[in-house]
Amino acid sequence: MNPRIIVGVSGASGMLYARRLLDHLAGKAEVHIILTPVAREIARHEQVSFEDSDLIVHSPDNLASPVASGSFLHQGMVIAPCSMKTLSAVAHGFTPNLLTRAADVTLKERRPCILLLRENPLSRIHIENMLRAHDAGALIMTASPPFYHRPDDITGLVDAVVARILDHLNITHSIGGRWSGFP
Repeated sequence: MNPRIIVGVSGASGMLYARRLLDHLAGKAEVHIILTPVAREIARHEQVSFEDSDLIVHSPDNLASPVASGSFLHQGMVIAPCSMKTLSAVAHGFTPNLLTRAADVTLKERRPCILLLRENPLSRIHIENMLRAHDAGALIMTASPPFYHRPDDITGLVDAVVARILDHLNITHSIGGRWSGFP
């Protein structure tokens, strides 16, 4: 049986991270996706599509969705990209929409909750929210790709970050290039 993964997409630049994550989860997981309205607008602008037929799409306004409950069993949740607004809501337990409610439930159930932040520079408020979310059980990741695997293009950079997300979800993959020391 394939694992169940929740993917949240919030309103920050970096839709390619979500798209590549979904590509690498295809056929390996049952994927439940929540896209905020701003995420849809940014995706349109960045020319990234989330119209996959195998995704189980949940409206961000539907707080009665199964993913809003701790009884919905899943192996983890990723918010990629995670806006500073969404980080703040998760860090403070503020759940006005399904994306933040699902993250809140994921944390209370002690399941992996990965927040892929896409912001630079960071303010003190951002850093404090990152620490607060971390202390609540979230894994804070930044969209900061390594270069030791010598990527040929943007996809190689994005996949290196996605590989780390997949590692933390315990999803087997062969992307990203692992550090093996100096030759």
